[in-house]
Amino acid sequence: VQLVESGGGSVQVGGSLRLSCVASVDTIGRYCMGWFRQIPDKEREGVAGIESDGSTSYADSVKGRFTISRDNTGGMLYLQMNSLRPDDTGIYYCAKARPGYACSLQPAAFGSWGQGTQVTVS
Repeated sequence: VQLVESGGGSVQVGGSLRLSCVASVDTIGRYCMGWFRQIPDKEREGVAGIESDGSTSYADSVKGRFTISRDNTGGMLYLQMNSLRPDDTGIYYCAKARPGYACSLQPAAFGSWGQGTQVTVS
C-alpha cells in the first residue's frame, strides 16, 4: 500500500492547515486509517483515527480542533487542523491499520505509513 501525504507547511499560531493523504479506493474504505505525528527525540503519537464504518477518535490534545475525514470514492484521507498551536509542530504521517487490529491510536496497530509532511506552527 502506498500512502502519500501533502499539505504541510508553516503557519502562525491560531491558523489552519489541511493535510491530505492519497491511498487507494480499496484501502480508504475498508481499513482503519489514522494520522500520527512525531517530533525529534519523542515517540510517534496518534492524532486521529477513522474506522471503516466512519467512526472517529482523537487524541485529547486535538479534540475540538482537528477533524479526520475521508473520501472513499477518491481514495483520500484528510486532516483538517484548526486553532493550531506551537505544540502541534511535527512531522505528520498517515497510516493504514494492520488487518485484524483494533482501530486505536497506537502506532503498533498500523502497518503501512506514508513518508510524512512537516507542519510548523510559530
